[in-house]
Amino acid sequence: MGLTLIEKNPKELDKQFSEVLNQIQKAKQKAYQQVNSILVELYWNIGKYLSLRIKEANLGKGIVEELAKFINKKDPKIKGFGDKSLWRMKQFYEKYGENKKLATLWRELSWSHNRRIMTLKTSEEREFYLLLCNKKYYSFRELERLINSSTYERTMLANQKISDTMKQLPQSVKGVFKDSYTFEFLDLPIPYKEKDLQIALINSLKDFILELGVGFTFVGQEYRLQVGADDFYIDLLFFHRELQCLVAIELKNEKFKPEHLGQLEFYLEALDNNVKRSNENPSIGILLCREKNTEVVKYALNRSLSPAIIADYETKLIPKQLLKNKLDEIYTLLEEKHN
Repeated sequence: MGLTLIEKNPKELDKQFSEVLNQIQKAKQKAYQQVNSILVELYWNIGKYLSLRIKEANLGKGIVEELAKFINKKDPKIKGFGDKSLWRMKQFYEKYGENKKLATLWRELSWSHNRRIMTLKTSEEREFYLLLCNKKYYSFRELERLINSSTYERTMLANQKISDTMKQLPQSVKGVFKDSYTFEFLDLPIPYKEKDLQIALINSLKDFILELGVGFTFVGQEYRLQVGADDFYIDLLFFHRELQCLVAIELKNEKFKPEHLGQLEFYLEALDNNVKRSNENPSIGILLCREKNTEVVKYALNRSLSPAIIADYETKLIPKQLLKNKLDEIYTLLEEKHN
């Protein structure tokens, strides 16, 4: 017997078959997205109908229950339109309908994403997670992790603490960095060293990049910098696609000390002189410490000419209320300052 087509040229056929499989997968994903978009649009329209009918006719929750009974009676095969589901659709319309910006963001997300985001208390927080999911296409599991780890509060705190040097950068860094980072996904030995933390973060790179946020691309670990005849090594190096710059991360398994900043500034200078391309923006540094004193950080950054973020990190989730209280304190102080 002669050789089959697969036996004659297995690599070429494997490549061709992979292309066919890729087309199938893309078509399935596109079909799913279209179906999802149609369903979410339907839920929005039903929610709008119920909300307006209740307001116009001064009707109570009874209309929702009656509609659910009517649908079930006329077409028992239709599932997912019970009174509780219909009530959620009404809430969906009312939560997003109050803000025109939000009404343009929910269409690209699944019903599960929208249901979770609409439970959040403020329109600012809802807008934050809607934008995040639209940019990065986060899965529902990833969205849940972002909310549970208080990503919104930590990002807003960082926005309020950006140094003057960071504000003078050609690119806006608002909403990119966090005041504290949460690495609850790590399985670190007790006690652990900085090297253990570095290795654990690389081994959990997908979760680490999710925690860093949108736009980060991993470049290298222990990235070598040659200055003169000496070699120096950056713990972790990333490139940020939106900021168009290198981001150096230094890890410290201790409380922040002002001398830590000097080391990071040296690395940023070396990156800008020897690694950065002419079309890229100045490099940014993140100093991740076990803990930090806010006043010490403020004093250190006031004299620094390098764009740097000093953040602490936790290996377990930070209580959401604690972060909300911190954020409220900052907003109160800002209001008092302006009045």
